[in-house]
Amino acid sequence: MQKFRLVFAGTPAAAVPSLERLAASGHEIVAVVTRPAAPLGRKRVLTPSPVAQAAQRLGLEVIEAARLDAEVTARIAASAPDLGVIVAYGGLVREPLLSAPAHGWINLHFSLLPAWRGAAPVQHALIAGEAETGAAVFKLVPELDAGDVFAELRRPVVETDTAGTLLDELAVSGAELLAGVVDDIARGEARAVPQSGAPSFAPKLGIDDARLEWARPAAEVLARYRGVTPEPGAWTTVDGQRLKVLELAAIDAALGEGNPRPGPGEFAVHAKRLLVGTADAPIEVRRVQPAGRTGMAAADWWRGLGRDGAVAE
Repeated sequence: MQKFRLVFAGTPAAAVPSLERLAASGHEIVAVVTRPAAPLGRKRVLTPSPVAQAAQRLGLEVIEAARLDAEVTARIAASAPDLGVIVAYGGLVREPLLSAPAHGWINLHFSLLPAWRGAAPVQHALIAGEAETGAAVFKLVPELDAGDVFAELRRPVVETDTAGTLLDELAVSGAELLAGVVDDIARGEARAVPQSGAPSFAPKLGIDDARLEWARPAAEVLARYRGVTPEPGAWTTVDGQRLKVLELAAIDAALGEGNPRPGPGEFAVHAKRLLVGTADAPIEVRRVQPAGRTGMAAADWWRGLGRDGAVAE
């Protein structure tokens, strides 16, 4: 197998397993491209991206770039890469950079293409109530996430999945999938097939997308909670104050029969657990975070209000 010279582009923590796996693969990573350091936390401390930090630990050259302009293209081209690999970089690769590596670029994407092309595939798959999801490695082309697919993995969605836990898992299993495709291309054995079916799209989610609508059926409320956890973070309002909803769950058999039937957004305590009503069935609120406070058990928050009758909106 030919030893490839790779350029890797990625930014968030979900891209780190792929970088680490390729660094251990026997191929040479000649440059790592990532978004610039960003202010994080309450003190807004300027912090390198997770990929930048991993690349530095591995002793790799780091190119920080908010956009892949002519200067970045020239730096990458000068390294004479055989293949470009991108995992959640956060920017578009256009010509002439698209053609700079001898074998072009491949992309690890966290959905079963053509489903959920775009920036937030895992989040949208959960919000939509998909029964199955996965990851795909495809050839990068000018159109968004539309290239031929080299390989994919599939995984059933379970009710305990959140966007955070599911993405963490796919980041690891997807890294193995990606490394296998790189090896296949290096051997001259890779085969890609066109995407089949109508595409769906997964734009980046904002804070408004994370508001829970209690007038929706319970399954839809839970699906949205799972899709926006931990980011942008599910929330509602109570007495005009924003309340972060850190953990929701369907009512389990342990609660027994005779559950109260609160209306949409109404709270009720049953068997020492806090329930909230939806359009068709109550669900359990387990953990919340009031404004200006840390996360806490939802039942403790409710008792701290010292009264009944509050409604989530």
